[in-house]
Amino acid sequence: MKLEDLKSPPGANKRIKRVGRGIGSGHGKTSTRGHKGQKSRSGGGVRIGFEGGQMPLQRRLPKRGFTNIFKKEYAIVNVKDLNIFSDGTEVTPELLYNAGLVKKLKAGVKILGDGELEKKLLVKAHKISKQAEEKVTAKGGKVEVI
Repeated sequence: MKLEDLKSPPGANKRIKRVGRGIGSGHGKTSTRGHKGQKSRSGGGVRIGFEGGQMPLQRRLPKRGFTNIFKKEYAIVNVKDLNIFSDGTEVTPELLYNAGLVKKLKAGVKILGDGELEKKLLVKAHKISKQAEEKVTAKGGKVEVI
């Protein structure tokens, strides 16, 4: 097979419907909009969720729950992920971001205690779990809450 032998599979290149191009095209006159009515007019139609005056679904359903607008969302890093750093490294949120362990810094970084730590590190984070703190200090490292 050569490059010039390649062609699209049947039905891949469908011709566009050219509306309003004369009566002989089959899509002339009303341009597939039908006769009269709201949807036939220019600029006509209804907004998303409109049900013709019937009470819309989003207003028929009861409101549920509560959203705390002051909630802080932390970027999470596990202790096992800190093994990529060398001994004696000062691990900061900026270092975690540059290393790719954190995609967005959000309200800060929280260190969780999943996995094992093999290095002695100085960890600086906004929050740290008790289990993670124990694992860092057990290896001779230090924990500092920013």
